[in-house]
Amino acid sequence: MPTPDSRNVNSLWSGVLVETLARLGLRRAVVSPGSRSAPLVFALARHPDIESMPVLDERSAAFFALGLARRERHPVLLLCTSGTAGANYFPAVIEAQESGIPLIVMTADRPPEMRACASGQTIDQQNLFGAHVNFFHEFGVPEASEPRLRYVRQTAAHAWARSLSPRPGPVHLNAPFRDPLPPVADLSTEKFAEGIDWDRFFAQLAPPFPSDPLSLLPSWPADSKGLIVAGPAQPADPEAYAAAVGEIARKLGWPVLADGLSPVRHRAAAIPNLVTAYDAILRNPESAEKLRPDAVLCLEDWPTSKVLRGWLELCDAPTWLASARPENRDALHCRARQLHLSAPAIAAGLVPGRPAPGYPEAWGDHERKARALLDEAMRQEEGLFEPKAAWLLAQRLPKSTILFAASSMPVRDAEFFWPANDRGIRPFFNRGANGIDGTLATALGVAHGGKPAVLLTGDLALLHDAGSLMLRPQFRGGLTVVLINNHGGGIFEHLPVAQFDPPFEKFFATPQEADFGKLCAAFGVEHVLVKDWTHFSELIAELPPGIRVLELRTDRKRDAARRKALFAAAAH
Repeated sequence: MPTPDSRNVNSLWSGVLVETLARLGLRRAVVSPGSRSAPLVFALARHPDIESMPVLDERSAAFFALGLARRERHPVLLLCTSGTAGANYFPAVIEAQESGIPLIVMTADRPPEMRACASGQTIDQQNLFGAHVNFFHEFGVPEASEPRLRYVRQTAAHAWARSLSPRPGPVHLNAPFRDPLPPVADLSTEKFAEGIDWDRFFAQLAPPFPSDPLSLLPSWPADSKGLIVAGPAQPADPEAYAAAVGEIARKLGWPVLADGLSPVRHRAAAIPNLVTAYDAILRNPESAEKLRPDAVLCLEDWPTSKVLRGWLELCDAPTWLASARPENRDALHCRARQLHLSAPAIAAGLVPGRPAPGYPEAWGDHERKARALLDEAMRQEEGLFEPKAAWLLAQRLPKSTILFAASSMPVRDAEFFWPANDRGIRPFFNRGANGIDGTLATALGVAHGGKPAVLLTGDLALLHDAGSLMLRPQFRGGLTVVLINNHGGGIFEHLPVAQFDPPFEKFFATPQEADFGKLCAAFGVEHVLVKDWTHFSELIAELPPGIRVLELRTDRKRDAARRKALFAAAAH
């Protein structure tokens, strides 16, 4: 065990805090440079079990840490100095809270006597993130006393536990320090620290583990027209999750409508009666009426598809929302009961049932027809039509690749066009708040230290986070960015506001004219302009280390019209 640095009270205090977190399992920290946080930076930098990474821009740092924690489902420490630095963490903190991602956010601060008196780099950091964290605490100013060090130890342990349970999410610790901030020697502190048995001091710490709450499973009547909706999910073990969903489907005999961001769609062999083209199917009023369910079991979150969500609202069938997260997840405000259980827990406790005769088969017939039409349309498409990128990624990426899908059109194209497969692609996403904040930084965090990954994004999402290209020197691993450059926000072409131009094009589509080749060159990032689909298929078949941007230049308005025509054809 590294002995806490006792050169002065700030270094001792910080050493105890960092060692506590390390013993609980902290292995990664992302540090935004600054002065007031120096005692904690020294403690992190000297700890052999923690990988500490400096990232200049706080916003990028926060989303990078979010990506690390999102992939590993394990707390990551995020540290900054005092003042406005922590405010730049806010979008990532919100995303972490909405997505249930564990983050330990630490903001250094001035001591109380230096606040509210116009001292430099000082703002009110109390409850800076409001209701968007699981827990907030401000530490006392460091003191060299064993009771105070026990307080630091126990508060850090409690914060760690609150980042994981009863639901994962961010916690915020505010840490004030008086000068001196560097580890300038103080003999009295060193002598005090020599009298502490550090092994005994840390002996009671044990990593907390969240557990699923107990709940009674419903007993669905026989002959039910039941549906399982597998929404976006990022489980720690995708194979076990898909196996559990498959077991639920077999026991109930119900079709499974799998979102493109669910591991289920990428492990199709485990799932009977799997449906992927539901968005197209349900655009046909006759089919939508014929397929109305008597009961719905939704796993994790509601799906991305607005068509499916609207249909479920209209059907208003008795619904069960299953998630280990305890908060209200019913964004549709339907007749829903919440099951605070994981998919494996449901699979283990479920009583087998019997579906309504012909109901799973009806879904299967519609799925085969709609999917065949969509797939054939993609095969015949020779131009750089945006959805074909997602369709080809499903088939040409190396097996088990991590795919991060940006919000707006990329997640929708994945849902609409990504066919069922058994290639084990692992989807990641920021869909807690559904924003484009920090898309690149989060994808880099997901990919850091692992196998080469892919980010599917539009031009606006990439430009919004272009500063995160500064992460390149810190990044270890591979990230291929598939950039759909349609000079604006393609999602808005599918909304009613598109009918009103002006001001649509200028204020909603917001066309940009950035030269991505020059942008990449400025940061030392490889850029490739994709010539055609053969070229694209070759580029994604093997994923190199480093950051690489593959730019596909498309026509936003043409592709929006083509999507609509294709959906209409598939609905019939």
